[in-house]
Amino acid sequence: MLKKVLIANRGEIAVRVIRTCREMGIATVAVYSELDRDALHVRLADEAYALGGQTAAESYLNTEAILAAIEESGADAVHPGYGFFSENTDFARAITAKGVTFIGPPPEAIEVMGDKISSRLAAEAAGVSGVPGRSETLSSSDEVVAFGEEFGWPVAIKAAYGGGGRGMKVVNSADEAAEALESAQREALSYFGRDECYVERYLTWPRHIEMQILADSHGNTLWLGERDCSCQRRHQKLIEESPAADFPDEVRQAMGAAAVKVSEACGYVNAGTVEFLYQDGEFYFLEMNTRLQVEHPVTELVTGLDLVAWQLRIAAGEAIPFSQSEIKRDGHAFEVRINAEDPSGGRFTPSPGTMTRFAQPSGPGVRLDAGYEQGDTISQYYDNLIAKLVVWAEDRESARRRMLRALEETTIEGIATTIPAAEAILSHPDFAEMRYSTKWVEETLDLSGLEVNPVVSDEEPEAKVLRSVTAEVGGRRYDVKMWLPETSVGTVVSGGSGGGTKARKRGGGGSVVGASSGSVTVQMQGTIVKVLVEVGDEIEAGQTVCVLEAMKMENAVNATKAGTVTEVKVAAGDSVSGGDVVVVVE
Repeated sequence: MLKKVLIANRGEIAVRVIRTCREMGIATVAVYSELDRDALHVRLADEAYALGGQTAAESYLNTEAILAAIEESGADAVHPGYGFFSENTDFARAITAKGVTFIGPPPEAIEVMGDKISSRLAAEAAGVSGVPGRSETLSSSDEVVAFGEEFGWPVAIKAAYGGGGRGMKVVNSADEAAEALESAQREALSYFGRDECYVERYLTWPRHIEMQILADSHGNTLWLGERDCSCQRRHQKLIEESPAADFPDEVRQAMGAAAVKVSEACGYVNAGTVEFLYQDGEFYFLEMNTRLQVEHPVTELVTGLDLVAWQLRIAAGEAIPFSQSEIKRDGHAFEVRINAEDPSGGRFTPSPGTMTRFAQPSGPGVRLDAGYEQGDTISQYYDNLIAKLVVWAEDRESARRRMLRALEETTIEGIATTIPAAEAILSHPDFAEMRYSTKWVEETLDLSGLEVNPVVSDEEPEAKVLRSVTAEVGGRRYDVKMWLPETSVGTVVSGGSGGGTKARKRGGGGSVVGASSGSVTVQMQGTIVKVLVEVGDEIEAGQTVCVLEAMKMENAVNATKAGTVTEVKVAAGDSVSGGDVVVVVE
């Protein structure tokens, strides 16, 4: 069995892995950025090592820093979680080259399936049809236009090395192609470290159904059951369930068999997920995620299997001791992703900040996988997932009602969250009667009247500064560096509650000016990635003036009135806060 596991991730998935390791008697090692030095996963791990930096690129995507932490800690295995390096072939090979176990599939399987284009080809070779699309990377937006003209609009641009909706853009016409491709490439590079994209047909009313598979190194590949992940916004999942409702068993069996074929075709080992789109009784291979999925808990609750524990056992060389016919699925489970987003009006805008209160639900059949506790800060630099609320009951309707009860018990203050949107979805007759698709939330569900007014404390968390401190341990003198509250050292330095120095900040000094003044303000903290106007430009009301990245999502900042641009207060790379003025229009 493995002895010490380094978790190359953060947030709730790092906490999730740490807990199972502890139950199995395996020591854990956390890694952290400057902003995460007091994070929950750091507090729970047996050891923790600093990666340096604030952004993902500077920390959790810094291979050399992670390799150094492995060397220093003596970890004999690495769990990549999801996102970041979880589907990065180069990272997996760098780990195995050190003689360290990578808790995931072989690098060769990641190479085939982690690249969504080669995975399409592999699935086709295994006899599993995919959504019509180009099985090669895009070199220009002209190729998107050509595909759209041939197969019809809309089409989808997708990150070749991504997943989870990151780096995916729907293109409705030729005029949108260039900007959509550029945006998809930026998001893909930011989240996955690679910007290759491809294009495929965008189905009109599909359901997103995926199969959880488990494969060992002894030739056993099993499908554990399906999850319906059709409730999405911005192509990112909000609610998942298992089993899928109104889903014929003959289709379930055929989809499970197809998932096994795809997995075996690439020599897959460990836990993975094969995703499909299902429409009008037919299913199409979408992609394979060569890692643990965010929504894996719903499968755990209906099968009684701890998927992280099986990842660890398989990585240690154990064989799966049960057969396909011995897998039992019981009852129904839902998962709600609680994200730091403001769903008011259906906009789902990022809402970073400090959670001043976090009252958690409990009771029969309720599980909460959280990456934060009360008092923790959700940063703009990382994914916005706060926690996953999961419930189980004997049937779908009982589970739906239990989830609504658990959501009512959940209170988060200091930031806006997606809980009100989840309640609206679960309460809707369409959801209760299983009449929805991947487009239902954005095209049918009416959230225009939803207004979220988060309770925000006036108290700012105390900033910390890095100081050299002399300490004596066992009579021996040491000079060490420590992060200390500002008040304890009597010094005030520039920088916010995140610690360290702030990224350069421009844009109106935080003043908020009404729309009638002609000033365009941002509604959230983030980083400007592109400015689309110049002084002297004539613009229309609703026109995008700049693009803001927050919590790994790009958001358009639009003008509220027509006129002439008289001042541009930001440039690409600038950090801004909610209410900052970015452009002045007269």
